[in-house]
Amino acid sequence: MTHSLHASHPVPCMYMRGGTSKGPFFRESDLPTDKALRDRVLLAIMGSPDKRQIDGLGGAHPLTSKVGIVRPSTTAGVDLDFLFAQLQPDKDTVDTTPNCGNMLAAVVPFALHSGMVQASADSTTLRVLTLNTDMQCDITVQTPMGTDGVRFVAEQGLARIDGAPGTSSPITINFLDTAGSVCSALLPTGQVKDRVRVEPSEKLQGFAPFDIEVTCIDNGMPLVMFKASDMGRSGYESAEQLNADADLKTRIEALRLQVSVLMGLGDVSAKNYPKMTMIAAPIHGGALSTRSFIPHVCHDAIGVLAAVTAATACVLQGTVCEGLVVMPTGENPSLSVEHPTGEFSVALQTRAAPQLPGGHEVTQAALLRTARLIMRGEALVPSSVWNSGDKT
Repeated sequence: MTHSLHASHPVPCMYMRGGTSKGPFFRESDLPTDKALRDRVLLAIMGSPDKRQIDGLGGAHPLTSKVGIVRPSTTAGVDLDFLFAQLQPDKDTVDTTPNCGNMLAAVVPFALHSGMVQASADSTTLRVLTLNTDMQCDITVQTPMGTDGVRFVAEQGLARIDGAPGTSSPITINFLDTAGSVCSALLPTGQVKDRVRVEPSEKLQGFAPFDIEVTCIDNGMPLVMFKASDMGRSGYESAEQLNADADLKTRIEALRLQVSVLMGLGDVSAKNYPKMTMIAAPIHGGALSTRSFIPHVCHDAIGVLAAVTAATACVLQGTVCEGLVVMPTGENPSLSVEHPTGEFSVALQTRAAPQLPGGHEVTQAALLRTARLIMRGEALVPSSVWNSGDKT
């Protein structure tokens, strides 16, 4: 279809909250198939690069600069394919390398709202393949019968997640295989704990060299975990305090750039991973207190898959969590990961694996999220962008 240079191209979308993130969701078929053009379109829709994203749908923060792209799956046993895209307010990048467990929570509601799939029972469970890392999960959404005899996606309910206001209908996510989602293995360095020396480089200077112990781990999201005390901090600072701490952020970024090489990730200066997770002993009855950097901004909460990975480090022997973590009692208990605005509970199932570093293997990770459709309509893309490449 040819469009006038004076017109805008409408792209159907739904603006959704998924967990503690939000952004527009699209059918893959409504976006250009050419990747470079697709990315230019997404940048235009979100209003990047501009720190306020004033000319687009972005919310001027990494947590609200996210995009979901969904299609029916052709993979055997899988219902939906999901591609997550992380944009940045002030950059022209579209990163489809990492996962986002928060936006993942909105995939099945989007597919139901858009008519891509149909509900046939009081709850609907669909298998979703995250294309970013080839990870599968089962997502269950409540779909009761309405007074008109038509099933609908329940959004009101009693489920509460820290980092999102009020209560909503529960959405459960059961991850099937998350170990080594981006890295080569659950423990990409082959160790549960590494001691590294961080020194100034051409890219980052202005700090004294320091030694620090870290746990590099990827059970859905690559994390570099380290004790707050090793950075001269308590680990209980607010996100605002940490975001204003230029010295700390410089040292954390220097650590990230150096350790990423050990993790087999290469130069990550332009990447959104690994996430940097500063830890301390819990103070609100949980298992561990965290401050998560994503990677340059301290998260007001913690990402879904970051919480899964942090909880996994708690159950492995010999990680930097040892001596800080307070393990709940019982078999396969739920671990509460504390963060600046509350906690995130992760239900892990493990089995002894003395042949593996850490002595345990995580066989299942399940968690609770909520989601809501905020708006549906069309995003208007300037024709100069839409017509700037091959759309077939």
